[in-house]
Amino acid sequence: MAEAHTTRNHDYHMVDPSPWPALGAISAFVLLGGTVLMMHGIRVVGLPPWAVPTIGLLMMLYTMFVWWRDVVKEAQSGYHTKVVQLGLRYGMVFFIASEVMFFVAWFWAFFNASLFPTEAIGAKWPPEGVIPFRTWDLPFLNTLILLTSGTSVTWAHHALKEGNRKGLIQGLWLTIILGALFTAVQAYEYSHAAFEFKGGIYGSTFFMATGFHGLHVLIGTIFLIICLVRSYAGHFTPDHHFGFEAAAWYWHFVDVVWIFLFSCIYWWGSGGPTGVAAIAAGGGH
Repeated sequence: MAEAHTTRNHDYHMVDPSPWPALGAISAFVLLGGTVLMMHGIRVVGLPPWAVPTIGLLMMLYTMFVWWRDVVKEAQSGYHTKVVQLGLRYGMVFFIASEVMFFVAWFWAFFNASLFPTEAIGAKWPPEGVIPFRTWDLPFLNTLILLTSGTSVTWAHHALKEGNRKGLIQGLWLTIILGALFTAVQAYEYSHAAFEFKGGIYGSTFFMATGFHGLHVLIGTIFLIICLVRSYAGHFTPDHHFGFEAAAWYWHFVDVVWIFLFSCIYWWGSGGPTGVAAIAAGGGH
């Protein structure tokens, strides 16, 4: 394989044999299997129920680190030609498309419960006794924070394309700070919720949809931190920066999902005068 790299007369990257795909599959199996066993309270060789999924998670995190470390080395070694970068972009697009469908499932569950409330929850939405968050308090603040972060990451991207390394770093720093602030506000919001995850369909759909979005914000923030470290190391150039582009695309995806979450769950689904309660009052369900 090394010879193929040094004597290649094509634009493709002939990847060296790697143990990381196999290790990643094993890690995912240990994590999934361990989680199922933990949910059933089953111990493995006397270990605490949480031990096996924790081991699987640590294995997966290690796999991600070493695999992406190798990808960064390949990029810095010149193996990511224009053709290879195009393939990486297609891969990122399909990944984001799969994430879109992931969130479609949570929205589907929410709309199924809110548009067609059953007798079990009093045939109304929000269910009796549930006090939703005030739409224009913390949820709206977090909306402003996240939309501002989308602006700052775009600023960083344009600075990078113009060869402005200082602007790139400043934009990344601002985006990371805003992402961390969003997570802190959401954690505070959760700690003051007037309903619980186990309290019924409202709590389960709310926390699953917004919670998984919060996890994506955390992952995106880590993604941007790695880009910041690479920016200090001088890895990105105006015509060779797919790693940053992927992070920016992911962050904009997180922004768009939040707009739908805010509009559908926090505003429309809260039972306000123009929300689902108005539809119910008019016989819409």
